[in-house]
Amino acid sequence: MLKLYQFERTWGIPNLSPFCCKIETYLRMADIQHETKSAFPFDAPKGKLPYIEDQREAIADSRFIISYLKSTYENLDKNLTEAELALSVAMQRLLDEHLFWVMLYSRWQYTDENWQINKKAIFGRLPPIIRHIVASSWRPKIIRQIYGHGTGRHQAEEIFALGNQDIEAVSAILGTKRYFLGDRPTTLDACAFGHLINIIGCPIESPIKEFSLSKKNLVDYVDNIKAEFYPDL
Repeated sequence: MLKLYQFERTWGIPNLSPFCCKIETYLRMADIQHETKSAFPFDAPKGKLPYIEDQREAIADSRFIISYLKSTYENLDKNLTEAELALSVAMQRLLDEHLFWVMLYSRWQYTDENWQINKKAIFGRLPPIIRHIVASSWRPKIIRQIYGHGTGRHQAEEIFALGNQDIEAVSAILGTKRYFLGDRPTTLDACAFGHLINIIGCPIESPIKEFSLSKKNLVDYVDNIKAEFYPDL
């Protein structure tokens, strides 16, 4: 059976990683049999989660995992037009390559309160002394990544203003629809849900969470996807 390796479930949401959540949501939407395994990124093929193991093959990075699932099991995008596929790719890039970094900043750098919540969620399974050492070594690395990406070079209010523009765009494209691209879920829905629930549904407080909660269609969307595909939560 296909195995999905991801962070341990916490906060009452599928996963604290939008990318892990994306893959598990795709698997559930496509009704692909699988089992989940809690893991740390240290031993992952590319040093990041998620990754999957299937037929003695390990595949890392959510984009390549999705491609594999589409070609090997079920393609949720098979009925989309070329224009819809293009919109799906563009929106996923907005979520994965921009909004994600705003979310990451809010957890690792924005306030000490957020960092303590994030630290406990990620490293809580480790013994206290080791937890402190590992977390203290990883935080500067992540902050350097945020800076290297470009997001960390801005002031907090600037970062959240840019993130709110992303949320505004996502809300406008969703509108009153149940799913983004028709009457059935697609890869974009798995991706969007992974990011949105990690802003709306987690105990990390920030201006982007406040703004997202003001978008009723996004709140309803997250609630509906969670109820439909994660009844166990």
